[in-house]
Amino acid sequence: MIAQMVRDFAEKEIRPNLNKWDAEEYFPVDTMKQMGELGLLGIYIPEEYGGSGMGYFEYATALMELGKVCGGVGLSVAAHNSLCTGHIYYHGSEEQKKKYLPKLASGEWIGAWGLTEPNTGSDAMRMKTTAVKEGNEWVINGAKNWITHGLSGDVAVVLVRTGELLDSKGITAFIIEKGTPGFSAVKIKDKLGVRASETAELIFDNVRVPDANVIGEVGMGFVQAMKVLDGGRISIAALSCGVARGAYEASVKYAKEREQFGRPISQFQAISFKLADMATQVEAAEMLTFQAAYRKNEGLPVTKEGAFAKYYASEVSVTCGNEAVQIMGGYGYTKEYPAEKFLRDAKLMTIGEGTSEIQKLVISREILK
Repeated sequence: MIAQMVRDFAEKEIRPNLNKWDAEEYFPVDTMKQMGELGLLGIYIPEEYGGSGMGYFEYATALMELGKVCGGVGLSVAAHNSLCTGHIYYHGSEEQKKKYLPKLASGEWIGAWGLTEPNTGSDAMRMKTTAVKEGNEWVINGAKNWITHGLSGDVAVVLVRTGELLDSKGITAFIIEKGTPGFSAVKIKDKLGVRASETAELIFDNVRVPDANVIGEVGMGFVQAMKVLDGGRISIAALSCGVARGAYEASVKYAKEREQFGRPISQFQAISFKLADMATQVEAAEMLTFQAAYRKNEGLPVTKEGAFAKYYASEVSVTCGNEAVQIMGGYGYTKEYPAEKFLRDAKLMTIGEGTSEIQKLVISREILK
């Protein structure tokens, strides 16, 4: 039922607009808010906080369906749920949950999450954005980069250094609302893919945040962020599966219709074997993703399994996008056909929320413990 609901919505509200949004790098805020009304912006948030009260199976399923149509819209839903909303839900105080989660889960507010900086991506502990306490307030200075919804977000959860450089207990998470003096954003343009998802740089110029907006204990932000990313990687894995399956299904359709040498190209082994490989890889990626989702639902450790799923599924999405272009030949190289967009959107999956190289680092550490 969840899959069908999201599929129907995506076909009606997203597919007719996706090429326009992609070309113009337009972030469809109104469409996001519609998804909030459907319960897709607080899928695993309990009903007491205004969420849908579902689990990670439903969450992964929704992202897979969105990814089959538009990776950019899917990325926005993933970032809103897993990062901003998820951070407050899993690590915020009861007061913070009651204040922010109903607005985020309903889509009244759009959420952003900031860890990466212009000079620190994977090397997050060298972040330069700092917060200094003055009385009952914190004064934040610095910048964050590649932030989904940085411009349109109504609230951002931001990881800031409050201690010494390279100290894993020297980073703190803050909730910062849009309109706070000194808090601004600049849109990042000309991205390769996921162009319907807004990306921005956040700038903090003596931004004053009350002590009440600290999430959890001071100094525990990095620890919280790593746990948030464990769950976030499941969402990117699910989105990757959607993009991969979208590329695969478009390839099957094209291969059955396109004729060369007097017969459909699907009848040539060179093409049918490509489709067989794509189908197998998509199935395997989905199984890894649902395995991680199961463990998340059961409250079991997901660090290794989330990395398994994110690493494999994201690479599969690129492979499927690439093969879709190849199968469609010259047509696949044009925007008239969907293959090139699947390939462009897929590439972000191997980078966002931890690169493939970082996933291999996580996996190797876990298996060598």
